[in-house]
Amino acid sequence: MIATTTKVHNFSAGPGILPQEVLKQAAEACINFDNMNLSLLEISHRSKNYEKVIEEARHLVKELFEVGDEYEVLYLGGGASTQFAMVPYNLLSAAGYAAYVNTGVWASKAIKEAKIIGNTKVIASSEDKKFSYIPKGYDIPTDADYLHLTSNNTIYGTQIKQFPKTSIPLVCDMSSDIFSRKVNAKDFALIYAGAQKNMGPAGSTMVMVRKDILGKTERKMLSMLDYQVHIKGSSMYNTPPVFPIYVTLLTLQWLKKNGGIAWIEKINQQKADALYHEIDRNSLFYGTAATEDRSNMNVCFLLHKPELEAEFDKLWKEANISGIRGHRDVGGYRASLYNALPLESVHALTEAMQAFEKKFA
Repeated sequence: MIATTTKVHNFSAGPGILPQEVLKQAAEACINFDNMNLSLLEISHRSKNYEKVIEEARHLVKELFEVGDEYEVLYLGGGASTQFAMVPYNLLSAAGYAAYVNTGVWASKAIKEAKIIGNTKVIASSEDKKFSYIPKGYDIPTDADYLHLTSNNTIYGTQIKQFPKTSIPLVCDMSSDIFSRKVNAKDFALIYAGAQKNMGPAGSTMVMVRKDILGKTERKMLSMLDYQVHIKGSSMYNTPPVFPIYVTLLTLQWLKKNGGIAWIEKINQQKADALYHEIDRNSLFYGTAATEDRSNMNVCFLLHKPELEAEFDKLWKEANISGIRGHRDVGGYRASLYNALPLESVHALTEAMQAFEKKFA
């Protein structure tokens, strides 16, 4: 079980919960970083003390994903939303096209940006049922420049359980479930993720890219949007988001120290199983996502009697539960079970649901 000292059960969808030991280390670094008697926030990003931070943070991504030097890891600003444009800008050629699967709001935004860059085709979508499922059995073109997927959908609570095999470069936005479960990272040509779910605080975005897919668009590139420029600059072509990258390093060290992805995947499955079991058992609640596509990171559920929402809200707040209001597009409730959330927090929520049923069923 993940140890916690907090009395508040934080189910925030993002920025999400971080390990307590990471927060303490990060706080100390704001006062005295690396025994320099200087704050991390005021030293040069070109100093040897900080260069070793970003190098280890890059190395740990490759170690946890079990990939080699054919991949480069970048830490960039601008959030995953900037990657919606950078991916097609770097990979979509003038004569080619990109294939996208639309599984929710963030996939839709990625598609919108790609269409500005070049020819973009949506080859599958779950929009017909309000993104409550993951499309399956669709044909993947062999002549597209790349296929783009979104692994987990925070708003609608769906998750890709099995990634397709492709003959074209596979690109994936893993912002909300990166390092939460084992994946064969070598199947992907490019993985990107905003840090603020499972990796660290908001402000840094990780990009892991296979080098052989770059430099093929024949496009005259803007420096700040060119992956190759950032690779050459070791993620420091411009001043990087220093503090978020450091907290990401601490979070990756915490993950590795405790047993890596295999360790956290087991805990995450226990958390998801416990909450979904209660949703299915409890006569007052029901889930919104197709059962086979339910996310282990973002659990979305509704009340059978919406008029009781005020009563349930009062109950879970009294139980020191925070951050479970659903997104406005879905309503109801959303419990985000990111890596640092302890199992005991899920038990607190299920106990609140049981107490609610006992009182109002």
